[in-house]
Amino acid sequence: MRVRRLPGVYPPSDDSYALLGALRERARGAEVLEVCAGTGLLALAAARTAASVTAVDRDRRAVASIRINAALSGRRITVRRGDLFAPVAGASFDLIIANPPYMPTPAVRPGPRSVAWDAGWDGRAVLDRISAGVARHLRPGGCLLLVQSAFADADRTATALTESGLDVTAVLERPVPLGPVSDHRIDHLVDLGVCDPTAPIDRLVVLEGRLAASERERAR
Repeated sequence: MRVRRLPGVYPPSDDSYALLGALRERARGAEVLEVCAGTGLLALAAARTAASVTAVDRDRRAVASIRINAALSGRRITVRRGDLFAPVAGASFDLIIANPPYMPTPAVRPGPRSVAWDAGWDGRAVLDRISAGVARHLRPGGCLLLVQSAFADADRTATALTESGLDVTAVLERPVPLGPVSDHRIDHLVDLGVCDPTAPIDRLVVLEGRLAASERERAR
């Protein structure tokens, strides 16, 4: 699927397409929320078969890009600007999709900066907030699909989601070569102990977290 994006908006990449493959059947007939939506690629794909789709991003250019892509595709998407779940406070969904910033980021480094991928010293700044808040916005039996780099510790995300009341499964793991963003900060990744300098490679992980019917009240 081809999408338009304004300058500075995260372009669909390997992580986007890894998540795209996982969401297809899960979106059918569902009420769907995408957070950290970027261009809205995943929201657009979900809108083919979903009952409804809401896309959220805090960046004005991303919100404009989603609206442009929705109009060009003729798909109905509710677009909200704001931080993660704040624009949908009190609402719940059958499926939540997230491709958040997850790249470990030193305070001082060469290379480009962007809120689309910079995620604090260990890459956990947004992942931990999603893990803590997502269960409150899932319906009983609903699920989260989240993609991240192994550099930001996917096992830690799985543990945090489990502690929030979700049953967690890694539905996809895929090695990928380092891209320009990770290549600029390889020294930091090596210092963190998450990257082997002799064989630098990243690994994308797609996690599914499903909320059991009995867990919804515990998540409140």
